[in-house]
Amino acid sequence: MHTSPARTPWYRVLYIQVLIAVAIGIAIGHFYPETGKTLEPLSKGFIKLIKMMIAPIIFCTVVHGIASIGDLKKLGRVGGKTLLYFEVVSTLALIIGLIVVNTLKPGVGFNADISTLDAQSVATVHEYASKSKSLSTTDFLLNIIPNAFVGAFTEGNLLQVVFVALLTAFAISGLGERGKPILHVVDRVGELFFGIMRIVIKVAPLGALGAMAYTIGSYGIGSLQRLLALMLGFYMTSALFVIVVLGLIARMAGFSIFRFLAYIKDELLIVLGTSSSETVLPQMIQKLRGLGCAPSTVGLVIPTGYSFNLDGTNIYMVMGAVFLAQATNTPLDLSQQISLLLVAMVTSKGASGVTGAGFITLAATLSAVPSIPVEAMALILGIDRFMSECRSLTNLVGNGVATVVISRWEGELSAETLQANMRDPIPLPPPD
Repeated sequence: MHTSPARTPWYRVLYIQVLIAVAIGIAIGHFYPETGKTLEPLSKGFIKLIKMMIAPIIFCTVVHGIASIGDLKKLGRVGGKTLLYFEVVSTLALIIGLIVVNTLKPGVGFNADISTLDAQSVATVHEYASKSKSLSTTDFLLNIIPNAFVGAFTEGNLLQVVFVALLTAFAISGLGERGKPILHVVDRVGELFFGIMRIVIKVAPLGALGAMAYTIGSYGIGSLQRLLALMLGFYMTSALFVIVVLGLIARMAGFSIFRFLAYIKDELLIVLGTSSSETVLPQMIQKLRGLGCAPSTVGLVIPTGYSFNLDGTNIYMVMGAVFLAQATNTPLDLSQQISLLLVAMVTSKGASGVTGAGFITLAATLSAVPSIPVEAMALILGIDRFMSECRSLTNLVGNGVATVVISRWEGELSAETLQANMRDPIPLPPPD
């Protein structure tokens, strides 16, 4: 039994600071929109600070986790379970999104005329669509290989970092005893990067304030009214997916989804403020270790999940595509909707690490279903920023649950230990 840390004063608790910052940001954006727009650098600066640390932390985490396994059979078993889990749960997310959007029909009666859409919005959509054309399966696979070893770190491509880390981990394992000093150095460097991250995360409230002030100042709360049905439908579907689907999965794994959400509340609020699940990736690694998940499992599942387990993005894509078909009175029969679902299963994995990934993958999906005009995406351009928060939150919870479930499958911790650690987490040390 480990001792609980001393109680922190409420005003120094991170999630309370973030909540206050979000409220202040909304107020500034609403009452002083021009001032709100000028605060965007606070958000951009915080996100850049976080992204600066993601590549080295993921590298050290994956290398430590894989090299310390020593058993390639176990690595293959964990990797196989992880990919199978991701594919099943991601497909469920797509199917649920398709069912809900066909039930609610938020776009019916919109009667949008493509020819009257704002020219600037259409031009922006075409820019996203041009980016999506490079997301073929072949290009996606080739893009995993960086042009240079250090290129993975300078470009910030998460899959490239994981690829380089895997090669490094295998090489260290192959060296046997001679590789242990190298692994020790990697672990100590990991300690350094996690130490820097603990400093950076202290400015999360400023980042959340800037993001909210800019978003509300730029688009206004009133801009949500026109497309409220789609937004509410998307948020409701995401909540349904988290509570019902992930909740059932969590229950079968021996824990409560609500207790898990309470455990990661700091991370959820930071994502809510910044609309990016990447901003809390390093903290999630530490939090999941604090539950008792093995570093090897955390190092493999979490980074992979950020590319292959995007439940929120999947729901958004099918709901957005069918909404646009309904709004433009474009008929979609069952076979076309199944084709849409199959295309989305591929495109959802093709924009990892790309800014505006949700919008780009939607453009890629529509490009493969030519009956829906891509230009119609201009209809939802204004609310995409608000929907990206829900996408990121759902993606984050999905990856956290996946890590715990895989850890439980591997017998790394019992249900009793897991529940105890959610109430009283293991102290979060850097990598051993």
